Amino acid sequence: MLTYPHIDPVALQIGPLAIHWYGLTYLAAFGLFMLLGIRRLQHEPFASITGPGAWTRKDVEDILFLGVAGVVIGGRLGYCLFYKPGYYLTHPLEIFAVWQGGMAFHGGLLGVIVAMLWFAHSRQRPWLQVADFVAPCVPTGLAAGRVGNFINGELWGRFASSDLPWGMVFAHSGSMQPRHPSQVYQFLMEGLLLFILLWLYARKERRQGQVAAAFLFGYGVFRFIAEYFREPDAFLGILSLGMSMGQWLCVPMIVGGIALWLWAGKHEGGTGALTASKS
Repeated sequence: MLTYPHIDPVALQIGPLAIHWYGLTYLAAFGLFMLLGIRRLQHEPFASITGPGAWTRKDVEDILFLGVAGVVIGGRLGYCLFYKPGYYLTHPLEIFAVWQGGMAFHGGLLGVIVAMLWFAHSRQRPWLQVADFVAPCVPTGLAAGRVGNFINGELWGRFASSDLPWGMVFAHSGSMQPRHPSQVYQFLMEGLLLFILLWLYARKERRQGQVAAAFLFGYGVFRFIAEYFREPDAFLGILSLGMSMGQWLCVPMIVGGIALWLWAGKHEGGTGALTASKS
């Protein structure tokens, strides 16, 4: 049995300016996206697209900028709507109090989808082509976020068996019983494992939409599994069918991922056809 080590959430204090570890993990996530996006430019079909539709480093920078806005705005609004709609309906100004915490991945995902739609429209590119480009670059950012969760000692897991070797006591949770370090589980599954599988899958040319579909399905499945070990939000608890809010939000992701993958597989306007039309 392990004990959660107290980690100062402030990485660096310079006078009144406090730099938090959580903020640094966000910077790491954005930096990793940029590096992987530049690498992705060398993968097919993007490396073969020439002319006005050619992908460049500037595209990666613009997607990152729009994606950051989508993550922050969508993540905050998603938390307010999915988890505490009644509270924020009566306290609307607190929606803007982001320093109080409260972000939801599924809301951030919707925000990123809107950002990609905007980017695709402005560059006159198929939206699914943009989604296929972005998807493999996302999991490392999710992994960085889980590191931030662990440093903050938040989003701890459910109670674990006392003989679980890696069971961890989070004293600030109000209990001295060991818990699952669910932040680590999510780091490994939604972050590293999903990245490896998706990056390898995307290295080969796929039909347009199948890489994005694989991300939706993969994240949905891994998050659904992790939720069995993560402590549900105290103000929500376990919902119908014994599932948490996080699991219910993963269901449409899993179903949508399967549907999109099957549709893309039957659609003749696949990635290969798209490459030929843009070259």
